[in-house]
Amino acid sequence: MDYRFEWTTSLCAPDFPHEAYARLHALVPQATPFNRLGWLRAAERALEAEQRLHVLLAWEGRELRLCLPLVRSRERRLGLRWTILRHLGYPLGDRIALLCQLDENGRRRAREAIHRHLPHALLQLHELAADGEQQTLLEGWAVASSSHEKRTSCRVPVHAIGEDDRREPSGDLRYKLRRARKRAAACDARIRRLSPDGASIGAALETIAAVERASWKGAQGVGIFSGERRRQWMREAFGELAADGLVRIVLLEHGGRCISYRLGLLEHGRLYDYNLAFLPDYAELGSGRLLLDEWIRWGLEEGWRYVDASRVSLRDSSHQLHERMTGAVLQLRWSLYSRRPEGIALGLAYRLWSALKARRRSAMVCASADTGERPCPTE
Repeated sequence: MDYRFEWTTSLCAPDFPHEAYARLHALVPQATPFNRLGWLRAAERALEAEQRLHVLLAWEGRELRLCLPLVRSRERRLGLRWTILRHLGYPLGDRIALLCQLDENGRRRAREAIHRHLPHALLQLHELAADGEQQTLLEGWAVASSSHEKRTSCRVPVHAIGEDDRREPSGDLRYKLRRARKRAAACDARIRRLSPDGASIGAALETIAAVERASWKGAQGVGIFSGERRRQWMREAFGELAADGLVRIVLLEHGGRCISYRLGLLEHGRLYDYNLAFLPDYAELGSGRLLLDEWIRWGLEEGWRYVDASRVSLRDSSHQLHERMTGAVLQLRWSLYSRRPEGIALGLAYRLWSALKARRRSAMVCASADTGERPCPTE
């Protein structure tokens, strides 16, 4: 194919080809709401002063075949500063796809364009589903790197909504749900559903942001509304997504006050369960489980196909969807070290550090074996 490559420095520019972008987005089955232009433009406006956005576009005639928004920054590792590239939206985009419809020659030329225009030590791409055309693209780029790593970032539980969901779940989950319902009824706490539009999303976000600020997430500064840049990002992004009809919220209210919520994004029959929080005084209610059950009931009524946790911790995940999962989505982190001297050096340093960490872990396991807890892996 005869492709034309070009660079731009903003998705917010008036001349950005948003219609061509929308057509490309529709062609990539793995694309998620976090690939939506509204989400990414809000992410761009929330960038730190030292971060720079560079967007690689590839055209085939009048059709856009690649849009790769990369953020360039200088990050400190091992006591030194390195040039690192990441996809726009990190770290709050729960799952992304690479919007690419290039053939093998086009993928190679795209890699070459990145290395010419953005010399770097490391290109790191987070939360990519382990399938689709992006897998082929990244495998090719990995071969051309000085070294690379493909690591599991999480295994996301997914629940396929079906007729069985019209009945009470069995086992321990049934007991937990009944107990949560009784506790909610005892204090007259009620569930409310919201499908905010562009006009009403602001008030809805203020309501749930107040809950998050009072929760452990707010106290530890790890919430999606923690800090002015994140608040700005969420206000703008969810404003755009709500205008497109993608935002869903379930609230648990007591005395007219929101005490717990779940915030989700609905696209193509898949509800991405993005965020939740609850007031500490109501921690014993079991509100998260109640509201997750409400997602499924809502989905039954409106014909949704999946409730998707969107992202979870790799280890010791406490997401309640594990109790109801019917499948999982494997998400990967790709680390591609360049063939420049700094890329080779950082790749070698990382492999050395990984080897030392693995050796230390083995030593700890062997020490446990001495107490009879488990066998030493070297035996």
